[in-house]
Amino acid sequence: MKNKTWRYWVVSSVVLLLVGCGGGAKKQTNEEASMDSTTMTCDGLKTLQLDGVKVTWIQDNAKERLMERTLFADASDALIDSLKLQNGIPSSMSTFLVETDGIHILFDTGMGAPDSRLLPGLASLGVNPADIKYMYLTHFHGDHIGGMMKGDSIVFPNAEVYASKVEYDAWLKMPSDRNAQVVKTMNAYKDRLHLFEFGETLPGNVVAMNAKGHTPGHTVYQAGKLLVIADLIHGAALQLEHPEICASYDMDKDAAVKSRKHFLRYAKENGLTMAGMHLPPPGFK
Repeated sequence: MKNKTWRYWVVSSVVLLLVGCGGGAKKQTNEEASMDSTTMTCDGLKTLQLDGVKVTWIQDNAKERLMERTLFADASDALIDSLKLQNGIPSSMSTFLVETDGIHILFDTGMGAPDSRLLPGLASLGVNPADIKYMYLTHFHGDHIGGMMKGDSIVFPNAEVYASKVEYDAWLKMPSDRNAQVVKTMNAYKDRLHLFEFGETLPGNVVAMNAKGHTPGHTVYQAGKLLVIADLIHGAALQLEHPEICASYDMDKDAAVKSRKHFLRYAKENGLTMAGMHLPPPGFK
């Protein structure tokens, strides 16, 4: 199993060297430079230093990603037109690597599709899958847990996996045509799977907070001045100003709106930098 993981990492590293950073480093904007410390590594990567917490955005999708207007049925045509979003809403599919107190924490793992950029991104940072000590899952949708597996083999052989007990219990009660990937993945990591209650402080001084709505146990994490908002936002150009609008992916719309409004206000009031799995590049707000 470890040999398979190692071979996958080596191939991913070669892919990164060939195509991942072909465009070179991007020039910082004034907004980016205003954060505590910002380093652009290459296309699809951005690192921030926030009060002792080093966090890197890793873009998992290789191509430009637009959320279709039809995914936001609650938004009026007039609003979409006024925001010039008729052709889609800029988005991404992302993960985040946090380094704190000498440990590596990975938040979600992306799709795990053949063109995934997660492992090449980690390799460019000098991190291989075996270096990930903790993996904190925001929820169990396939674009968040897909990268945990390569076929029938686990990708992160040493990671202790943490997930909401509410999320775990809810998905295991779903029919097999909906939860097959979840069951397979959680079983593969079962010896290192830890289920937490909302409000707990996890290793690395990361607090897990209740953000239910998108899924039953959708989780937002805070590490110092960093707030990993997961899928609170799918279309930032629309939902940051109109948090009452849901994407069709939200399983409980009323709860999703409540969570979205709460954490947008919480981040603003506490001066937090938000890291969102579907915020447009470079993944921070």
